[in-house]
Amino acid sequence: MFSATFPKEIQHMATDFLNEYIFLSVGRVGSTSENITQRIMYVEDDEKKSSLLDILTAQDDTLTTGLTLVFVETKRMADILSDFLITQNFPATSIHGDRSQSERERALEWFKSGRTPILVATAVAARGLDIPNVTHVINYDLPGDIDDYVHRIGRTGRAGNTGIATAFFNRGNKNVCKDLIDILGEANQEVPEFLNTIARESSSGRGRGRGGRGPTRDYRRYGGGNSYGGGNSYGGGSYGGNSYGGNSYGGNSYGGGYSSGGSSRGGSQWW
Repeated sequence: MFSATFPKEIQHMATDFLNEYIFLSVGRVGSTSENITQRIMYVEDDEKKSSLLDILTAQDDTLTTGLTLVFVETKRMADILSDFLITQNFPATSIHGDRSQSERERALEWFKSGRTPILVATAVAARGLDIPNVTHVINYDLPGDIDDYVHRIGRTGRAGNTGIATAFFNRGNKNVCKDLIDILGEANQEVPEFLNTIARESSSGRGRGRGGRGPTRDYRRYGGGNSYGGGNSYGGGSYGGNSYGGNSYGGNSYGGGYSSGGSSRGGSQWW
């Protein structure tokens, strides 16, 4: 199982399918790459269209070489915004769940080829879309869940390339404010002061947080004496206390042959 995010609810669900497993992460699960420059702008809802036009006008010279993916929350807004951009002489198309399969395929083909280098999309394009030339992702509407934000901006900066992710934020998005600050900090990005201000306001009188955006953890083992980096068991062998190839990794040598629970590669495969 592979994912840029692995929420604890999904980890527990995975228990139904994965028995003897190895939990391996690259960086932090649920975090983003430093290859993506993240910019958060405070924009009220009634100012979003003009702000989007300003951004697209400023990058107009690069539209012929890079693609821009604009995320919105509703299917209706996807069509409204793409029509609006067309009236403003920006080549755009849209993709969402109400479009037929042929319409979605055509929209993606036009986007990939650069015929319409701006694609307005709902969450249907947040995962599974691998287009190397997406240089800018704009969250016109921020999602209500920070994991969705991570998947969205992951459409750029792929395979070692760099990209830009711009998000329109206002007080209507305060539910993801703290998580957004964490994401920016983990990726060494600038945290606008208005985010810190709204986070302080939101936390006044109540505690909130995911409680686990720190070190990557296997929630199926966490709490039972096992964790990912604290010197506890990582499938039977300590990840924090033992070496990653010299000592045991699940009771067997990782460097001498992949193994799982006592069986070497060639017996039961580690994956």
